Amino acid sequence: MQRTVAVVGGGISGLTACYHLARSPNAPKIILLEGSGRLGGWLHSTRTEDGAVFEHGPRGIRPTGTVGKNTLLMVSELGLDADVLPVPGDHPASKNRYLYVSGALHRLPSGIGGVLRTVPPFTRPLLWSGLRELVAPRGTQPDETIHSFVSRRFGKELADIAIDSLCRGVFAGDCRALSVRSCFPALFEAERRWRSVILGMALGGGKDPALDSALSRRARDERWSQWSLRAGMETLSEALQDFLRRRGVEMHCHARLQCLERTAAECWQITLEDGSVRADHVISAIPARALAVLLPGWAEPLAQELRSIEAVSVGVVNLQYNGATLPITGFGHLVPSFEDSSLLGIVYDSVAFPEQNGTCGPSVRLTVMLGGAWFEQGFGDPDTVPLAVLLSRAKEAVRAHLGIVAEPSRTIVKVLKACIPQYTLGHWQRTVPRRQSPGSWTRPADLPPGARLLN
Repeated sequence: MQRTVAVVGGGISGLTACYHLARSPNAPKIILLEGSGRLGGWLHSTRTEDGAVFEHGPRGIRPTGTVGKNTLLMVSELGLDADVLPVPGDHPASKNRYLYVSGALHRLPSGIGGVLRTVPPFTRPLLWSGLRELVAPRGTQPDETIHSFVSRRFGKELADIAIDSLCRGVFAGDCRALSVRSCFPALFEAERRWRSVILGMALGGGKDPALDSALSRRARDERWSQWSLRAGMETLSEALQDFLRRRGVEMHCHARLQCLERTAAECWQITLEDGSVRADHVISAIPARALAVLLPGWAEPLAQELRSIEAVSVGVVNLQYNGATLPITGFGHLVPSFEDSSLLGIVYDSVAFPEQNGTCGPSVRLTVMLGGAWFEQGFGDPDTVPLAVLLSRAKEAVRAHLGIVAEPSRTIVKVLKACIPQYTLGHWQRTVPRRQSPGSWTRPADLPPGARLLN
């Protein structure tokens, strides 16, 4: 008999899991269950009547590595090649990235010249940090915070300024709490195998298999730093939905789960508000704490682990200024926590993707990121914070950092609640597969990020 696989959660992880299942030989019957009224999760784009695009979640994808190359292959198979907006290596958004330190914007060093000379906000050439790393001894701990790891190998100044800012931009999190083993596994493995991160990244890369495609070869030749889609990143989730419908995948929105239970016939009984579904296997692509609520009593040890994974909220403020100009060009700038903990950074969307500016004439589109691990400290409860407070804070930052004093012509404010999980020190121990009688849980390497398999 044909197996049935239920995928719980219709964000990009759940949709991608369905995609790979539907393409597999002897594809099973696939049922996608999403609790909200829309699919796509954090991929959420607003398209205005004049053609402007505003991203409330991810605005671009990196093309490198196994995941990046395989994603480009999927994009090609979905027929989206002509919609791809690349940012090549010689583009200002690839070359110019900034930090806001001591009330001023500083371009991050790039090229040999930037490494050999002192470039503010750093107090000495980054060459010295590299030389220090090459001779630093191998760490002895099974895990380490990102800040501790970088301080030990490259020096405290680099950790305090650059790495602090990077972790706020990537994870909206605190590098003094996040795990280097879980957040930057390539760095951890490079030190473990080669004793030096620099040597390890230079000599030990390119080992993972990746599926090649014309689009990934183009990305390599043109040295893309990232790419988006002409009508916004939500185009990707829409194309996946179209593909899945054609493959006969059952997709259900407003399917709110009540509990999961293992039956005597060794299948899963999924209880919904208005019925139930049976499946041989379940792939969970919902937040860890949401899954913990659904698990049966015998899986309490797993539920306890899942409940311990925290997630932070981010305020996302999209702003458009007609007729304005930026004082600099680049991808955007990040703000270290010691400078302003509640302001993570500002992305210059109109620089990287001017095709999404719309037809209203010259304009500047920005996205201001607020809160993260510091949300409650800076703004209070994400469930009750007035959106006007976030908007005011964002406009104030644009005035202070970029000198744009005019009122924006368009504003959109969103609070993405518990949107980014925080893989803190020791998180790697939670990812070790374990048996939970009478079912099991694992996180196989071939599942998309965010997905877990119950079988």
